[in-house]
Amino acid sequence: MASTAAIATVIKMLESLPEAAQEQVVEHLREYLGDLQDDLTWNSLFERTQSQLGAAARRAKQEIAQGHAQPMDYDRL
Repeated sequence: MASTAAIATVIKMLESLPEAAQEQVVEHLREYLGDLQDDLTWNSLFERTQSQLGAAARRAKQEIAQGHAQPMDYDRL
């Protein structure tokens, strides 16, 4: 977690800007933090399903090796 000093520094930097520029920076930060949260959520979900994805890949390889797999018909999607 960021230190209080780092947060205070960012606030002082923002306060030194004209109000219109502050609004722009805040909007960019909101977008950035939203994207960052999405990435963290995705990474967490991916880590929790890693073993399931590996098992699915092994099953698919086994089905292909046994001749049970069929080529995908993209027209049926």
